[in-house]
Amino acid sequence: GNLKAVEQLYFETAGVIITLILLGKILESRAKRKTGRSIKALLNLTPENAILIVNGEEKETAVSELEPEDLIRVKPGARIPVDGLVTEGFSSVDESMLTGESMPVEKSVGSSVTGGSINKNGSFLFKATRVGRDTTIARIIKLVEDAQNSKAPIAKLADEVSAWFVPAVMITALLSATVWFLSGAGLPFSMTVLTAVLLIACPCALGLATPTAIMVGTGRGAEFGILVKTGEALQTAAGINAVVFDKTGTLTVGKPEVTDIISLKLGRSEILGVMASAETSSGHPLGDAIIRKAQEENLVFSEVSDFNAVPGGGISVRVKGIQGITDILIGTKKLLIKEGVSLDTLEAENLIQQGEALAYKGKTPVYMASKEDGTWRLEGLIAVRDKLKEESCEAVAELKKLGIKSFMLTGDNRKVAEAIAVEAGIDEVRAEVLPEDKAFEVERLMTGGFKVAMVGDGINDAPALAAADVGIAIGSGTDVAIESADIILVHSDIRDVVSAIKLSKAVLKNIKQNLFWAFGYNVLLIPVAAGILTLFGGPLLNPILAAGAMSLSSVSVVSNALRLKHFKK
Repeated sequence: GNLKAVEQLYFETAGVIITLILLGKILESRAKRKTGRSIKALLNLTPENAILIVNGEEKETAVSELEPEDLIRVKPGARIPVDGLVTEGFSSVDESMLTGESMPVEKSVGSSVTGGSINKNGSFLFKATRVGRDTTIARIIKLVEDAQNSKAPIAKLADEVSAWFVPAVMITALLSATVWFLSGAGLPFSMTVLTAVLLIACPCALGLATPTAIMVGTGRGAEFGILVKTGEALQTAAGINAVVFDKTGTLTVGKPEVTDIISLKLGRSEILGVMASAETSSGHPLGDAIIRKAQEENLVFSEVSDFNAVPGGGISVRVKGIQGITDILIGTKKLLIKEGVSLDTLEAENLIQQGEALAYKGKTPVYMASKEDGTWRLEGLIAVRDKLKEESCEAVAELKKLGIKSFMLTGDNRKVAEAIAVEAGIDEVRAEVLPEDKAFEVERLMTGGFKVAMVGDGINDAPALAAADVGIAIGSGTDVAIESADIILVHSDIRDVVSAIKLSKAVLKNIKQNLFWAFGYNVLLIPVAAGILTLFGGPLLNPILAAGAMSLSSVSVVSNALRLKHFKK
């Protein structure tokens, strides 16, 4: 009889259980290592050593020891070690790892270079501006790491469930063991039940369900240049049903070109010359287009003074050169009316009509008036057009397929905005929006029940990016935009907005599958471990099988998460 009791003690159980749990852990950590590969790939972009110039001598130095203001030589074919500005030499640099742009970019004195990019054939010297943790690539790595360690709100669900699940399991284990013991099954049998229930219900798989999916998902995103800052952003992005695009530089190329010049009294090149001179202080993209056009035509620029910017409207300046000194007003039709320019002469009405006709074609008319004897007189207009990015139409069409509405925000003329929206396939336009009202427009959509993603690139988009449910910054946009965004598209390809939303949907679906597996399997097997089959003459669940099943559930959850590595853009 004693021998029978010993047979029930399962001495090997302890050894096998520990082995199985360790095996599960090994498989799990192997999977986790795979998730860290995308970060390793980024780390490998920066070289170990750099050639530092000290007193005119070249000296090989570890990149980690470089400081701002250091002078560094880059030889042909070498990777650029840190961010900086070219001081001597000329070359072209492959920046595809950052911008996704396959064409090498030409660099000459004054150009900025980014650590991690590859120098092609020339050799140059550059002065380090950002080193160590401040370099672009280091900041990207930091973003990815933070995202991989962050929790998605859905993970809190798993935590809450675990909070009542664990005590429930403890009580179930104790109850079933006590019931079996009291019904006369004996201590070894009752202890076996207790162990099996505790092992089978160990909720490791639950703890792994969300973090692994987020790690693999954000890592995969980083490989495509889609940087998701937090698990929360990843989860929110999956539920987006409205995308708001900033127009200039996001949907359009952001490099406007002059298309038409119409003048009333002055010659064509005089209008262009005066407007270009006046725009030299404005820094406005439309102004830049006019300046570029004047430079192409080798026009002489006049001296300007008393520059005054009128927000959302245009500029007023004094220009020396044409018939003495003249006050010039440049801007929208609204500005002309506000400043009291007379538009009721036949030729003025005619010019305004031509301007409106150009606006219908998606060109922005910029009017010019000059002051003579205290009254403003209309002089002419220059029409400027910003081309739509080729990929914009494709991105908007893809969003439609996902059932997502697209909106466009712009400070531009309504007719111009509508012409571009029609071309891009955008659902709704909000035009003539002042920069400071962009966030307000986003909030208006949100109160209307939309889950909104805002896509922008400039400083004036930062408040709107921060206000939206998910802010998406395009590319190597401004630091401010990147700070306030939740998702950064390094490659400046607007189609990545769609990829980012699809990636979040895939990750969320994966998390839900993981939670389902982790739970379902526990709920199914607990009764078996508690000995329910034994009541019907079936077997009791051996603790070894319980431990195996527990490890297996963790491994299946991690393997499911690893399927995200095959996510395609």
